[in-house]
Amino acid sequence: MIPKLPIHCPSCSDSLSVSQLKCENCQTTVSGNYSLPFYLRLSEEEQHFILQFFMTSGSLKEMATQMGNSYPTVRNKLDDIIEKVKKLKSESA
Repeated sequence: MIPKLPIHCPSCSDSLSVSQLKCENCQTTVSGNYSLPFYLRLSEEEQHFILQFFMTSGSLKEMATQMGNSYPTVRNKLDDIIEKVKKLKSESA
C-alpha cells in the first residue's frame, strides 16, 4: 500500500507545503517552498465526491442514486465543497 500524502502537520494541524520534489528516473531534485494544489487540500471524502461528480457527467441525480442519498443531500454536499474551494482559492490569491 502506498502511503498517503499528508496535508496537515502532525504536531499542530496547520497546512503543510511541498519543499522538495525528486525525479525517480534521473534523480534530479527541486527544492523550494510550494503550496499544495487546492484539490489536494480537500479531504479524501471531498476528493472522492468530485471524482464521482466527474464520472457521472455532473449528474447529481445519478450520484444520489449511486450513493443511496437524496438529491438535496448530494446538492448540499456539492454546495459545501464549492464554498470550501472558493475559500481555498481566495487564500491562495
